[in-house]
Amino acid sequence: MKKIFVYLSAAVLAIACASPEKMAQMAENVKVDCIPPVLEVVNGTIDAQVTVTYPKDYFNPNVVVEVTPVIVYEGGEAAMKPFKYQGEKVKNNYKVVSKDGQKVTEKVHFDYVEGMEKSYLELRGKVIAGKKSVNLPVKKVADGANTTYMLVKQQGTVAFKKDNYQEVLSSTTEGQIKYLVNSSEVRGSELKGKSVKDFLAALDAVKANDRATVKSTEIVAYASPEGAENKNNALSGDRSASASKAWNKVTKGHETVDPTVRSVGEDWEGFQQLVSQSNLEDKDLILRVLSMYSDPAVRENEIRNLSQVYTALKGEVLPELRRARLIANVEYKNYTSEELLDLVENNINILDEEALLRVASLVKDPAQKESIYKKAIDRFSSDRAQYNLAALYLMQGKNDKAEAGLAEVKSGDGDIVNAMGVLALRKQDYKKAEECFRKAGTDEAKANLGTLLILTGQYEEAAQVLKDPKGCCHNTVLAYILTDQLDKAKATAKCGDPKVWYLKAIVSARQGDAEGVKTNLEQAFRNPQLKERAARDIEFAGYQF
Repeated sequence: MKKIFVYLSAAVLAIACASPEKMAQMAENVKVDCIPPVLEVVNGTIDAQVTVTYPKDYFNPNVVVEVTPVIVYEGGEAAMKPFKYQGEKVKNNYKVVSKDGQKVTEKVHFDYVEGMEKSYLELRGKVIAGKKSVNLPVKKVADGANTTYMLVKQQGTVAFKKDNYQEVLSSTTEGQIKYLVNSSEVRGSELKGKSVKDFLAALDAVKANDRATVKSTEIVAYASPEGAENKNNALSGDRSASASKAWNKVTKGHETVDPTVRSVGEDWEGFQQLVSQSNLEDKDLILRVLSMYSDPAVRENEIRNLSQVYTALKGEVLPELRRARLIANVEYKNYTSEELLDLVENNINILDEEALLRVASLVKDPAQKESIYKKAIDRFSSDRAQYNLAALYLMQGKNDKAEAGLAEVKSGDGDIVNAMGVLALRKQDYKKAEECFRKAGTDEAKANLGTLLILTGQYEEAAQVLKDPKGCCHNTVLAYILTDQLDKAKATAKCGDPKVWYLKAIVSARQGDAEGVKTNLEQAFRNPQLKERAARDIEFAGYQF
């Protein structure tokens, strides 16, 4: 009798499980797990792994179960194509679930749409037995969805090319005293000659120019490389002494400073320069001798052996090397920033390319910047101004104009490649953008690569690329948050931007610091859009602010 009761009980249980209604009633025994438990948006999609554990004697061999993952969010819902499972006796091609109990794991995937930052994932199921269908209780699987990565500053950055404008310009002016062969006597004709007169006139011009100053002066004496080297060295020294006396005589009444005096000796450097610039028929042969021998005596002997050549040298080159140079090193104060700003308004045409590029960096009005860059392009065909104009358009979000402007740039350096990457980034052509940023090698390209890596879910590499932020720390802090390096994120968040305060609030929330959440959000809410975001942000679920 007892055995009959057991058999009847088993039969009743089997009949009960065969009923879709009974499966619905027993659905509370079905366990559901989700990884991650809080959904996260990565690269515009939501991916998770859901595991359903069916207990023993739950899944009837004769039924089909359809399970539909659905994300319910503000403004709507999104459903995946159902997963279908069949009992062991069903003749179909769905995944089989044993009546002895089984775990089934599936990957769920959704494209993010706005509103999903406040959502949840649920499973909707139904049991089908022949023509009969019964809905299973809805099971909530996970909350969603974390969109913290979307806080990335993603427009990309470019830098203007720098100008070569010099606040102080340096130049030299000089005159020469020529000597007769083997003589250190300064002839009166030399002191009255054009070279010395022009030198003194240049000194007077410096004195009359309130922007110019003589910073230093020099006397440098030489001997031509002919004859014994030791005698030439002595002769060069005597010439430096006689030139120094002549300096004191001719510069009297002219504003200058005491000169430094040097004796060079044999002037092989000047010799080579004059030969190179000459029309001598055999100058290449002479230059070859100079390159072959370093000993002065050997050099002179080899050149003397070229008798016809040496005769020409004695008449055209060597007399020019018997000299003392009178040199004044002059500094000119260039236009100040204030003067440049005035000139761009009142006399822009006197500004050269470098001055135009500098003043463009000084003006604040974008329209005026644009006008100055166009001026530099028109007058000087300035490639840097052409690039800077395109960069200005990028900073203004005028992508079409920027692209057209970059097409006119002739150089192809890292700045250009980075700018092309920024255009690709804004078109969401991430493959091309990444190629450009990795190739460009500039600081801006490095920062932009970090931005791209965040957008595409490559958080670990992003944190490495951005670990030494130059300029704004925003994306570096975000990369540390996304890789759960919260202490580094907190230490790096030194910028005063409201969005960085918002990121600091996220760090506080993840560390369970309620006071930190409140304090940081108070600063962040200077941006009203961040207050709206915080109200829906799952990072702050359970916090009051």
